[in-house]
Amino acid sequence: MQALWMVLGSFFFATMAVGIKVAAASFNTFELVFYRGVVSVIFIALVLRSRGTTLKTKVPMMHAWRSVVGVLSLSFWFYAIAHLPLATAMTLNYMSGIWVATFIVGGALMYGKAEGQGPLMATVLTSFIGVVMLLRPTLEQNQLFAGLIGLLSGMGAALAYIQVTALGRVGEPEGRTVFYFSLGSAVVGAIGTLSSGLSSWSAASWPAILWLVPIGILASLGQWCMTRAYSRGSTLLVANLQYAGIVFATFYSLLLFGDHIPMMGWAGMALIVASGLAATVLRTRALPGTPAEEH
Repeated sequence: MQALWMVLGSFFFATMAVGIKVAAASFNTFELVFYRGVVSVIFIALVLRSRGTTLKTKVPMMHAWRSVVGVLSLSFWFYAIAHLPLATAMTLNYMSGIWVATFIVGGALMYGKAEGQGPLMATVLTSFIGVVMLLRPTLEQNQLFAGLIGLLSGMGAALAYIQVTALGRVGEPEGRTVFYFSLGSAVVGAIGTLSSGLSSWSAASWPAILWLVPIGILASLGQWCMTRAYSRGSTLLVANLQYAGIVFATFYSLLLFGDHIPMMGWAGMALIVASGLAATVLRTRALPGTPAEEH
């Protein structure tokens, strides 16, 4: 199933997060966004050239909208990470699946085509409950503004995912969609770096420097897989399968950073995996009314 590309994409994103955690000790957020964007632009451009795919598009405004909401979502998420506990920021961003389901089912209700989507909606909600159990987010009273920004990051991500689906339905190649998003990330990162300043490379650690290129390549691969999943798979199923990323990230935390996971966290991971399997089974049975059909 095409939607399963989201699981591979989640693995790439989780691996990229390891590199960001290492590199963040030497470079600021805007620098990382810039380096990630530049490497992604070069990498995707080379891949597209080898495949004979041009950068010319008949729907430039669709790409512009996807880049705007995607980069804004990314920026909001980084702000939330800087001002909230990491668990809280990640939980709010992972509400993107809830927003996708809300937008899709809400639209289907408007057109009287929501029949059959309830079970898939339930699996998305179940996965988010698993994320909350795993991350156990907290929010202090003086963090309400940052919490709102984190909430907006999830909403922006959902809008970006829906736009990716729309681009796929008009026939845009995945690589071209990823290229223009990467270009937008590089531009925003460059502007932010000009205002925040460059970190000293002489003071940066070698592990941080060595991770800069892999971060961009992993981001490209993750974006490509995610774009293919949303372009060719069931939108609600893909929204559910993206929660696999939090499971991959948790195992990295255990293996590389020595983090401890309580029993509640393990139960949350089990719930995420179970709901993902349930969503896959439901989609395999070809429930009617799903907005993005596989092709």
